[in-house]
Amino acid sequence: MSEQRHYRDRSVLIHGKFRSEKWDFADHILPPITTSVAFRLESAERGAEGFRQFANPAIDRDKAHPIQIYERLDDPNQGLLEETLAYAEKGEAAVCFATGMAAISAALGVHLRSGDHIVLHHTMYGCTYSLVSNWLTRFGVSHTLADLTDLSQLERAIGTNTKAIYFETPTNPTMELIDIEGVVGIAKAKGVSTIVDNTFATPFAQRPLTMGVDVVVNSLTKHLGGFGADMGGVVVCKKSLEPDLLMFRKDFGGSISPKAAWQILVFGVPTLALRLEKQQQVALAVASYLEGRKGVATVKYPGLESYPQKDLARKQLVDIDGRFAPGSMIYFELSGSLEEAYDKSLRFIDYVAANALTVTLAVSLGQIRTLIEHPASMTHSALPPERQAEGGIHPGGIRLSLGIEDPLDIIEDLEEAFCTID
Repeated sequence: MSEQRHYRDRSVLIHGKFRSEKWDFADHILPPITTSVAFRLESAERGAEGFRQFANPAIDRDKAHPIQIYERLDDPNQGLLEETLAYAEKGEAAVCFATGMAAISAALGVHLRSGDHIVLHHTMYGCTYSLVSNWLTRFGVSHTLADLTDLSQLERAIGTNTKAIYFETPTNPTMELIDIEGVVGIAKAKGVSTIVDNTFATPFAQRPLTMGVDVVVNSLTKHLGGFGADMGGVVVCKKSLEPDLLMFRKDFGGSISPKAAWQILVFGVPTLALRLEKQQQVALAVASYLEGRKGVATVKYPGLESYPQKDLARKQLVDIDGRFAPGSMIYFELSGSLEEAYDKSLRFIDYVAANALTVTLAVSLGQIRTLIEHPASMTHSALPPERQAEGGIHPGGIRLSLGIEDPLDIIEDLEEAFCTID
């Protein structure tokens, strides 16, 4: 009866499916944590059946009761988390990984082989750039970086051997938006797959698969985990891609630990909506303060009226209740020449690190604590200076990930830091 009733997303994210084939439990409100690397097999026949079942495209993992063999292949905590994340992103299947980068590597790995070509937005997370430029090129995969906010550049960048288009939206760290439906239209006409990193927005604020995207990746370490306690990543896609992702995870060894999967399933995903709603309120207050602060040249936050892509933001960034959801990430640039802004940004951040309670210098994001970092010298340092300039990463740019502290305290901590560089 309950399985057939329609529940709203925020309720399902807390409770998961009413019943699941992923685990036999009836009395637990919270699922137990798996603590065994290997699972007892009742017979050789059952062991053989488990290996036949694994990554078999003829078997629906949501309907067939899994035969657990070895933790690197699958485990119950991971399976329950995957069910919930597939639901959250409105996808047919989800496959979890040890980190966000493991998920990105898998999403690219199952689409590309030697001789293929990929188009990427010219602004991206530094480790993603390193993966593409240092490793995919070694494996014979070529790439083109283009400004995907200009769809004509995308058209020109796609070649006969292009197999995928990859981008973040909003972009890390500059908070640009890519027109998802515009990119999808071009990709489908050319027979090219689209892969979107949805880490900044999360499925709370944006669900790219509903806009025609083929594959979504998320870092579970960030907003979906929410507390900065565990690492993880996920790829959400159609059922047809699931077997390849499972085999990739098995062979490259990027399985998420049961403890991390359990923590994200029990604490992270159920509180996602609650946390993001509060974090957005805090982010808007801080962004409004920064916009009026002398010494700040530019503030990029989708919730501000001054945001240059505000119409696209209101179209794409929509929460699970249909409301505008600008998120919790802010990017701002300090004024002055490039050298002056760079020097100011480092002095600003150093003061915050030494003196602020509510703002922490750290390179992660999406936690209940407000984090600050300097992309040009930290998270995006893998990009050469010329690539940073092309991608709009300013030497005096600062990334803020807003938590759930009192916004007045955050503003006071930031104001003290500004006073040291005025």
